[in-house]
Amino acid sequence: MIQALPYIQNFRGKTIVVKYGGNAMINEELKAAVIQDVVFMACVGIRAVLVHGGGPEIEAMLKKAGKESRFVNGLRYTDEETMEIVQMVLCGKVNKDITSLIQRAGITAMGLCGIDGALLQARRLGDDLGLVGEIEKVDAALLNALLDRGIIPVISSVALGRGDGAVSLNINADTASAKIALAVGAEKLILMTDVRGILRNVNDPDSLISSLSRQELDGLKKSGLVSKGMIPKLDCCKEALDGGVKKAHIIDGRLPHALMIELFTEEGIGTMIE
Repeated sequence: MIQALPYIQNFRGKTIVVKYGGNAMINEELKAAVIQDVVFMACVGIRAVLVHGGGPEIEAMLKKAGKESRFVNGLRYTDEETMEIVQMVLCGKVNKDITSLIQRAGITAMGLCGIDGALLQARRLGDDLGLVGEIEKVDAALLNALLDRGIIPVISSVALGRGDGAVSLNINADTASAKIALAVGAEKLILMTDVRGILRNVNDPDSLISSLSRQELDGLKKSGLVSKGMIPKLDCCKEALDGGVKKAHIIDGRLPHALMIELFTEEGIGTMIE
């Protein structure tokens, strides 16, 4: 706690956006640790925003419906039937489960999807992806009103469609978290994933790059050292940093209390980009 004190003082009153996904969403022990970390953040005065996906839960529901998943450039192809399942899983069960866990821990949380209050507005990326969108507008005033009252927004990555007749659009959760971080002027964007962070060698988990500059990101991407699955996360970090977010972090959500270690210790746990 003494070691954490300077970090707590520095982050108090500032906004941190956390993208919550991967194994930490389906492992009950890890899920409890993430909720505890987010509650701790709120208790020490950090304005926390939690953005979540739910890929494993969507996949399980699609299998129950006898529907096969298809991905295009890492994004889930989303037809109307898939969109119904995505909306039901993300905006319903997953979002409310997370919200209720935070509530039970004694902190007020509000579960939202991008359709609520037109929080996230998006346009379709293209016919080859179906009902997948790119966010064009985030209602920062709505989020800041909640944060000003000490409420943690818990946001699922479904947006209100604009201009093409689509009622709702599926949004990549990493991309949504970057757009939200920009809109609320976040101090940090933290992406929780299922790897240690950015690795110099994808086959060597000990080759973690603990920190790098924004300028080094482009070179890293061009070098081909990062895996295809990490490139979209790098792009999200790049967009956030270019828009004014001070630091972006990619951390291993498979480790209990990864958020606490990254935020409140000198050594951290993943990759920090600034």
